[in-house]
Amino acid sequence: MSALSLPQVSRPRQLRAPQVLSRPEPARSGRRAPSDRPAQAGHPAPSGRPSSSAPIRLTRRGRIILIGIPAMLLAVLLLSLAGLFNAPAKASDSAAELRLTPAVTVTVQPGQSLWSIAGEIAPGRDARDVVADIVQLNNLPAGAVLPGQQLYVPTR
Repeated sequence: MSALSLPQVSRPRQLRAPQVLSRPEPARSGRRAPSDRPAQAGHPAPSGRPSSSAPIRLTRRGRIILIGIPAMLLAVLLLSLAGLFNAPAKASDSAAELRLTPAVTVTVQPGQSLWSIAGEIAPGRDARDVVADIVQLNNLPAGAVLPGQQLYVPTR
């Protein structure tokens, strides 16, 4: 006689949380403070404030944000300060190239242009160079001048 044996299939057991039976407290006129209550089996005595079931945990994303953002702000601050203290001043670069240009003040008469003023002031020089110097000295946006306008004209 041959016997077949079937393997037993194991089923996971359902676990139940232990139930704590409490006795009803006798009715009293005054309430007891939460710390006066006796501790029940398996539960700590209440401390007056609600207790959370589990401590708060930071996720990976939360840790990255909590550490990463302040670290990036610190890096930006340090790089900004390093750039501020290590950058040379712009005025010191061009201070060696500064030179004073001797100039006189000329009042523009009706019918005069920059070209005519340049030809009168420096007849031996190229008029284009003199006009460029006048425009630069007076911060003129264009080559047009108005009668009565005061211009600084280089004398060199």
